[in-house]
Amino acid sequence: MTMSVKDKEDVAEGEQKAEELITRKQTAVYVYEAPVRLWHWITVFSVITLCLTGYFIGSPLPTQPGEAIDNYLMGYIRFAHFTAGYIVAIAFVARIYWSLVGNHHARELFFPKLFRAKWWKEVGHEVRWYLFMEKTPKKYIGHNPLGQLAMFFFFVLGMLFMIVTGFALYGEGLGMDSWADQMFGWVIPLMGQSQDVHTWHHLGMWYLIIFIMIHVYVAVREDIMSRQSMISTMIGGWRMFKDDRPD
Repeated sequence: MTMSVKDKEDVAEGEQKAEELITRKQTAVYVYEAPVRLWHWITVFSVITLCLTGYFIGSPLPTQPGEAIDNYLMGYIRFAHFTAGYIVAIAFVARIYWSLVGNHHARELFFPKLFRAKWWKEVGHEVRWYLFMEKTPKKYIGHNPLGQLAMFFFFVLGMLFMIVTGFALYGEGLGMDSWADQMFGWVIPLMGQSQDVHTWHHLGMWYLIIFIMIHVYVAVREDIMSRQSMISTMIGGWRMFKDDRPD
């Protein structure tokens, strides 16, 4: 069977495109170092544990079958909550340390450029992009400015609040003059009384749940619609760009 001139041109064009795809080098930049990625995933699973166990601590199961002496379910739930709380707090302190000694991308969450007009202009562009008012997103190696702003105010400060109030309540259980009471006992009279701290800590849990839902949505959306990789970057550390245009 002989091929027409058009068929030959189509085959040649297809082979050329395939060769271009094979030889094209996708631009990649190493962004998130191993300690940053490790902190991220440790915090993810620890916060999930904290939210699940925290819900049942705030709304305990009404009853358990069998003798009370044979049931220690709430004790295990509290133990998991306290353990995850320790892990989050230690990881948070380690993350602050790494923001000082790691690369400049490690500092983005803790030191947003709040006093730069150009930075706020890009925040506005990202807001319009998320509201589908911009046709083309910009390229960023690290977090985009809106992401930096959200992570600082809604996650970094939010996690700090949860750690402080959590250990204040934990200090009540350990007793007066315990290390937790000495370091965080001032929180309870500052906020009124123990029940007030319980209430704010429990509301903080729902705040984190809403933030996580938005964070996951944005990460998936940007992985699909933006011009750079998102989820895989927090796994392997490399930011992959989908085009060669500079901005």
